[in-house]
Parts: sequence; C-alpha cells; structure tokens
Amino acid sequence: MFFGTPADAVPALRALHDAGYDIALVVTQPDRRRGRRGRADPSPVKAAASELGLPVRTPERAREVTDEVAASGADVGVVVAFGQLLPEPLFAGVPLGFVNVHFSLLPRWRGAAPVERAILAGDAETGVCIMAIEKGLDTGAVFARTATPIGDDETAGELRERLVALGTDLLVDTLPKLATITPEPQAGEPTSADKLTVEEFELDFSRPPAELVRVVRAGNPRPGAWTTIDGRRLKVWRARVGADGSLELLEVQPEGRARMSGDAWTRGRHGTPVRFGS
Repeated sequence: MFFGTPADAVPALRALHDAGYDIALVVTQPDRRRGRRGRADPSPVKAAASELGLPVRTPERAREVTDEVAASGADVGVVVAFGQLLPEPLFAGVPLGFVNVHFSLLPRWRGAAPVERAILAGDAETGVCIMAIEKGLDTGAVFARTATPIGDDETAGELRERLVALGTDLLVDTLPKLATITPEPQAGEPTSADKLTVEEFELDFSRPPAELVRVVRAGNPRPGAWTTIDGRRLKVWRARVGADGSLELLEVQPEGRARMSGDAWTRGRHGTPVRFGS
C-alpha cells in the first residue's frame, strides 16, 4: 500500500517495486491542472504507478479508500508526501500500520516545509526519519533515522533531492525489519515547519546579508526569493555574502525575462542606480 503524490515520492515507489514488494494499491491526489495548460494532468506518482502496472486510486479524500485499504490484504502502508492527513480509521486497515518518510530529524520541523525551514533557520544538519503515522501531525515514534549536513551553498531543491535519495534507501532498509523494531518516541523540543508563503520570501534589505542568502537558498526553486526594482519584480535565485560583507546577487530573473547572471543584469542597466523595494 503506497500513498504519495509529487515527484519526490516517485523514487520510493520505484524502489519498493524494484525490491519485489507486492504493492496492492497506490493512492495519490486526483489529476490537476498544472501550469498554464488547460487539461488536468496525473500526479507524478500516478504516472509512475501506471507505468509499473500498479492499481491506482485518486480519491479527493483519503477516507474514501478506507474499506479498500482494509480489504487489500496489505501488511503495511507507506506514505511519502501524500498531501493530506490520513484519517484514523485508515490506520486499522493494515496490521503493521502506516509509516511516513519525513524529511527532517524529528521532532525538529514537524509539518509541511521541513527542508526549507531548516535552511531558513540556519541549521547545520538535517535528515530523514521513518516514522509511525498517528493522529497528530508528525508526532509518531521513529523506526529509523539518518542525518546529513546542510551545505553552505545548498538550495532547498538540491537538499531535497539528497534527502529523497537518503529516505528511499532508509525506507527499503527498514521495511523488512519493521515488525521487529521497537520505534523510539520523539525526544526534544518540537518545532513547526509551517507552509511557506510568497510574502516571507520578499528580501528585506535591513536584515543581515547572511540571513538574506538563506532566504534565497530556501526559496530555490519554490517560491523564489524576490524584491522589486522600479516597480517590477526581480527574482533572486542565487546570492552570497561578498568579501566586503555585502549581498552579491549571482543569478537573477527580471519580471517577464529569463534567468541571467547578476553581472549580466547589472551591465544591462548601463550604470543606472538600483533602488530595491517599494
């Protein structure tokens, strides 16, 4: 039994399939419009499951498949970025319960955006946990965990890609031992990884440059750090603290144009002074 939706969940689904697990059912979010195209596209997990010949369900709410899960005969449910909280009645449908691949070292960063929140906070390391799903949000006991340092220049997209690979390996290693492992309750002060908002990625130039660099890294690729210049939005994809302590813009994207280096953007202004913000 596999619950997942975005591209981040596909490696785990493929790894379980390649490892020989009999996946009774794949549950993912319904087809949605993505981008400016008019048609609704399947989620990356639905596309992968169809390619692998696995049965797929796309309920609006997970509770709609409660009876189907119970009748599936599955031993365990695996959740990777499904996008909804699972209702309690669903848990009883499989003997070993549901486990979740969570991209942080719990209880630090429970919630929707653990990768970005770790970068924004300046954490030196993060990791992946294979945890039991229970009623509370990311409060379940942990079967296995692995830690990794956060690179000084690493973006959220780059870090997430590494965590997906680490989590997939950890999941495949942990599942065969699940029935014999006693999960450890989470210990320490919980922190909340709230959903990201576009507004919090507006660069506030009164803040120290090192903090602004973290905002830029955490916003890459989504939602993107930004500021305004001459009333138009400028996205900042990469930045660093220069030798003189100032903020250097390494890669930017003016509104309505393609990405370019900070140097090319500066040359294009022909010496016109820059006034950031409104």
